[in-house]
Amino acid sequence: MAFDIDMIKAVYNRMPARVEAARKLLGKPLTLSEKILYSHLWEESTNEAFVRGKSYVDFAPDRVAMQDATAQMALLQFMQAGKDKVAVPSTTHCDHLILAKQGADKDLKSSLTASGEVFNFLESVSNKYGIGFWKPGAGIIHQVVLENYAFPGGMMIGTDSHTVNAGGLGMVAIGVGGADAVDVMAGMPWELKFPKLIGVKLTGKMNGWTAAKDVILKVAGILTVKGGTGAIVEYFGPGALSLSGTGKGTICNMGAEIGATTSTFGYDDAMERYLRTTDRADIADLANEIRPHLTGDPEVYANPEQYFDQVIEIDLSTLEPHVNGPFTPDRATPVSKMRAEAEANGWPMDVEWGLIGSCTNSSYEDLSRAASIAQQAVDKGLTTKADFGINPGSEQVRFTAERDGLLQIFEDLDATIFTNACGPCIGQWERAGNNERVNTIVHSFNRNFSKRADGNPNTHAFVTSPEMVAAIAISGNLGFNPITDTLTNDKGEEVKLDPPVGDELPDKGFDVEENGYQAPAEDGSNVQVIVSPDSKRLQLLEPFDPWDGKNITGAKLLIKAFGKCTTDHISMAGPWLRFRGHLDNISDNCLIGAVNAFGQATNKVKNQITGEYGPVPATARQYKAEGIPSIVVGDHNYGEGSSREHAAMEPRFLGVKAVLVKSFARIHETNLKKQGMLGLTFADESDYDKIQEDDTINFLDLVDFAPGKPLTIEFIHADGSKDIVLANHTYNEAQIGWFKAGSALNLIKQEANQ
Repeated sequence: MAFDIDMIKAVYNRMPARVEAARKLLGKPLTLSEKILYSHLWEESTNEAFVRGKSYVDFAPDRVAMQDATAQMALLQFMQAGKDKVAVPSTTHCDHLILAKQGADKDLKSSLTASGEVFNFLESVSNKYGIGFWKPGAGIIHQVVLENYAFPGGMMIGTDSHTVNAGGLGMVAIGVGGADAVDVMAGMPWELKFPKLIGVKLTGKMNGWTAAKDVILKVAGILTVKGGTGAIVEYFGPGALSLSGTGKGTICNMGAEIGATTSTFGYDDAMERYLRTTDRADIADLANEIRPHLTGDPEVYANPEQYFDQVIEIDLSTLEPHVNGPFTPDRATPVSKMRAEAEANGWPMDVEWGLIGSCTNSSYEDLSRAASIAQQAVDKGLTTKADFGINPGSEQVRFTAERDGLLQIFEDLDATIFTNACGPCIGQWERAGNNERVNTIVHSFNRNFSKRADGNPNTHAFVTSPEMVAAIAISGNLGFNPITDTLTNDKGEEVKLDPPVGDELPDKGFDVEENGYQAPAEDGSNVQVIVSPDSKRLQLLEPFDPWDGKNITGAKLLIKAFGKCTTDHISMAGPWLRFRGHLDNISDNCLIGAVNAFGQATNKVKNQITGEYGPVPATARQYKAEGIPSIVVGDHNYGEGSSREHAAMEPRFLGVKAVLVKSFARIHETNLKKQGMLGLTFADESDYDKIQEDDTINFLDLVDFAPGKPLTIEFIHADGSKDIVLANHTYNEAQIGWFKAGSALNLIKQEANQ
């Protein structure tokens, strides 16, 4: 039986009437995205037809999910909200703080020791406030959510950008910062700019080596890392119906890599099969009763150009396997062209590691298809040229895969079976012999930014499907094309790998002995949450100061970031994950990965007090200590990638007042607003070039801060000359209230104390 079935029944009971009201209001057939959005409005009824890309709208999500790295700060904030219990079903999942090194058993034990303080904190906070707790080793948050909590037509938010994975079961699931999660857990409306809609029509049916992963790798190549910003991507068409539930999840998962608000598919037979096989027949039965409301209207899919802001069409029958990278997930290369592309760019051809897993591709189906390739290597006398690493998505997947012999196949090729956790995907990988040498790895993850997997800026990481990872790892060559190329076995024979085969769902059903779930106390009022004042890992939060009502003057330029500046550049993961619950300590990684436009170095900026060059955090700390505000300037799509709000909280903590960029990634812009910062964009992008290293900055009209009114900023250069820059913003009245109060959380506390 499903978790929270009464909540799901309530959603389904009200959905038909709300969908019909929205259809009448808009006067047209509806997409699935519109049906879910309009049926989850905070106000039960509305007479307003919201404008895509412009209207700010209050929603009432059904549930919240948090992973351990981001849950720390989210729950530290929730502890200040003055609430006794979460207002909606919520869960915490321990998957990010487990290091991949030797193998599952040893790694889990050592991680329990290394991060035990954090796990105990999360367990006690969850227990106190009515939050479901998934223990370390239970699995990766998004796979666990897909198996247990996702349901067609629902809306959820999660403190991880890949929350969007749940779109594979027909949800509108959106990644947010912890402050947004606090709003929802505190029983308040959640605000989102009404998304634009991108339709992706899938025709044909996949065959051979092509996998669901190739759909999103292709889409990423078309839209780039910012092409989906502010939009929901809705997949439809006969090709969509041919995909498995977990395959749909893979596609939605990597929608985060194109900046999409989320991605989703209409409810279909594949979703029903997945629900029933994961012991949620009760949801399937309920969904079948309102099936027409859980997908787009037929008229929409028949004439998509009339209902979507953009339409892309992909024929699955002719779609070729892709290998995306290096250093960005949208550099898409069909496998047939990879050898020539790699040679032309001088990419290392020898592949050292093949990694299968992550929240994107760690389902039973993924493991079974990759195992079919591994079994061929065993059967055909091939030895793998690269090392193998496997991260199952959940304990249920791992237990079932072990029962069915899939893991043994990988172990026969000397693969290392890591814990059911994120591991190398988010930099939690202690790679033997790793240094800054140039090398190549392939993986089935979602992101491949520089340093992300192993901390080495010279590791060329390529994203592909699990079955392609297996094939390329066996060959040991980046240019290997299993469709056409052969390999030499231990007898000197030329052999060819057959296309992968696998099971959408296990023939014997899923099984597990201990899934790792711990229900919270019915009454958590007596549960004590203790944070030691001497802890290096956890720190109770102090509220940020409210705005003093005056123009910001005398500010210094902290850094002018050049080119790609993701949340990994602003607040690195890897070894820094251990400080995610300690704002002061983790602020020592603030912007250390950003490239300074002056000198093109990382973590080296001019201190305008001393005239010397030094680390970004130390420079910011000195400005703060002397009461000097600072600002950050950035390039396009600033803050792409993870939802981690630390990338906003750290600059805020270190005295940064504003971030002025050419354009923002959605989640990061919201996170800045929530923390009481100014997230601004150049009205004229060429003004970016006017910003100089020694600038002193004055805001001339911040006292008149208002929706729709640009801000005027004066940049005084070292020679006494100045430039006046116009900065746009997207703040509405409520968000300006966050800025004035010092943060959105400060407002929640004020309301709770009234």
